[in-house]
Amino acid sequence: MASDSSPTKQGLQPAHRVVLFRILRAATVLGLVMIIPLWLNIFAPEPIEHSRLRHVLERGELRIGTLMTPTNFQERNGLRGGFEYDLANGLAKQLGVQLEVTQVLDIRQLWTLLEHKQVDFLAAGLDVTAMRRDNLRFSPPYNFIEQKLVYKQGTRDRPRDWSQVQGRIRVVSDSSHEELLRRISTLHPHLNWSSTHLYDADELLDQVMAEEIDFAIVDSHHLNIRRRYYPDLSIAFTVRDKVPLAWVFPNESDDSLYASAIEYIGSQHNTGHIAKLTDRYFGHVQEFNYVDTQLFIAAVEHTLPKYLDMFQRYAGGLDWRLLAAVSYQESLWDPWARSPTGVRGLMMLTLPTAHAMGVRSRLDPEESIRGGARYLALLHQRIPARITEPDRTWFALAAYNVGMGHLNDARIITERQGGNPDYWIDVRERLPLLRQKQFYRTTQYGYARGDEPVRYVGNIRRYYDTLKWLDEQGRIPYPEAASGVLAD
Repeated sequence: MASDSSPTKQGLQPAHRVVLFRILRAATVLGLVMIIPLWLNIFAPEPIEHSRLRHVLERGELRIGTLMTPTNFQERNGLRGGFEYDLANGLAKQLGVQLEVTQVLDIRQLWTLLEHKQVDFLAAGLDVTAMRRDNLRFSPPYNFIEQKLVYKQGTRDRPRDWSQVQGRIRVVSDSSHEELLRRISTLHPHLNWSSTHLYDADELLDQVMAEEIDFAIVDSHHLNIRRRYYPDLSIAFTVRDKVPLAWVFPNESDDSLYASAIEYIGSQHNTGHIAKLTDRYFGHVQEFNYVDTQLFIAAVEHTLPKYLDMFQRYAGGLDWRLLAAVSYQESLWDPWARSPTGVRGLMMLTLPTAHAMGVRSRLDPEESIRGGARYLALLHQRIPARITEPDRTWFALAAYNVGMGHLNDARIITERQGGNPDYWIDVRERLPLLRQKQFYRTTQYGYARGDEPVRYVGNIRRYYDTLKWLDEQGRIPYPEAASGVLAD
């Protein structure tokens, strides 16, 4: 039997306790040294030197894939543009790298680019669908559109829903339109539809107009643009509404570049830059007037040739097609045009403006075009240098209509209300306030019909876009001597 003084009865002696404490402490430290690296390997994110963002920064390029359409990306005379290009280029600049764009002809090639890691993400006006979400990741949406079933006016009665659709429908393969029709056809098995890789969405609209097919599905922002050239494209009904458009990323664990894109899209919404881009490329085509569009296209064919060489000769640094669009908005290309307020001629100049521009007769077409071009160029120069294109041109057009003083009053109101006085989209919203006493009484130049320059600029932008497209399609009847020489 142990004595009362044994360790089991009395516990460890002080010296023993110190030794045991030191052993336990050493074991603990050693264990942590061995465990911490293992823990870091399991739970820590991928080291930055191996991340997708790091690769982008090291190579100095942000690589995107897009479809070959003017609204996505276009390059002309060394200048690049397009909604997707401008938006993605902003992210590249923020990262301090160059933007590298790979264009493809169909959606299949887009998915291949992403799968083989030939691009960092897709920026091609792609919409978010449930099926795509299973395998891909999307940025926050930068725009919302509708998808429409369209047909050629006069070829059939308008169907109001899927049950009334009789005829051939064709869509692009691997598109969300094909995904939609697969789902819809289970409910409406009578639908006669097919998909193709041989044509893009714009070519399908050409086939509708040529009556080679009966229907196509088109995104609303593309339709709004195409109806400026094809006014007989008619809407049967909306097949999807509030469809989000977003950038597409591979479904991978590395969040570095994806997180940067999320932050960037959010900041561009907050600053109003995305709204400005949307207005630049799509805002002016949202309103459509069938009769006006038909009359304008007819005037291009029959009336424009009389004055085309004059628009080219006096355009100077302006695009002659813009000058022609201004003239059509002012006078419908009628040299004898006259308004109740006394403005006259092809460019509808006031008498004081005509004298200031050296115009002797406002009814002389050449004199009027020369004076109008000179005046518009002068207004363009007076717009503050910090205002960039195309807003600079839209401001100059508004000043041509309402005067520089009233335009500046609207810009001041815009700044007072927290808008950006250098953004046309913000000033356009406030110009109609010049009709209201509570606003115009605080301005230098007072009352103005501020809604008129808003319509004025919008109309000119639509005419200008139509002229550019007709020109690109070879459908502007140039005078024989000038054909192929003065054409832009």
